[in-house]
Amino acid sequence: MDPLIRVLVVDDDPLVRSGLGLIFSGADDIDVVGEAEDGADVLTMVDRVRPDLVLMDIRMPRLDGLAATEALRRRPDAPQVLILTTFTTDGYILSALRAGAAGYLLKHTPPAQIVAAVRNTMAGEPVLSPDAVKQLIGAVTRTTDPGRDDERAMAESRLRLLGEREREVAIAVARGSTNADIATECYMSLPTVKAHVSHILTKLDLNNRVQIALLVYRAGWV
Repeated sequence: MDPLIRVLVVDDDPLVRSGLGLIFSGADDIDVVGEAEDGADVLTMVDRVRPDLVLMDIRMPRLDGLAATEALRRRPDAPQVLILTTFTTDGYILSALRAGAAGYLLKHTPPAQIVAAVRNTMAGEPVLSPDAVKQLIGAVTRTTDPGRDDERAMAESRLRLLGEREREVAIAVARGSTNADIATECYMSLPTVKAHVSHILTKLDLNNRVQIALLVYRAGWV
């Protein structure tokens, strides 16, 4: 049996914390080991309950989730952070990813998808809600001068460093496919897909799958 995924829920709304507890109570492999009502309490709670993943809101009274995520992810052996919020502005999304969050979900996400997102994050497959992906693509579009092709050419040049199969995997990542999806679509084993993703990150000097996706979009390959 796989080990339990230990989750710390951080949200200033007690109804949200209670609802998430009910959602995860139906998952045999996920255990809510603690709750916090403010980002200022995160580091203390992490030391106390040792979670594998922190489900983090953004807007909180004393310390917001972005600052709490940044402080937490600076620590050695920090747990993963999955943002769960109502805010979809690209500034929040980009700040969360830069702070070290592994994913970004909205609170209207169906319960089954929240559970799946926790599992996928712990499996090394960061998750973004469709609305968050749209915002990120919009941010890329707005920061690109439509009268010049410099950014597109630069992105294409970087992607040309990849082998043919690595480019295939990079495009699939940009389309939102999981490693399992890519394995099926591209007729690869799951370990091979994981190896390709790791090589892509190393060759392109990127930190996560979201950055792969943004680069592919900049190149106009999706």
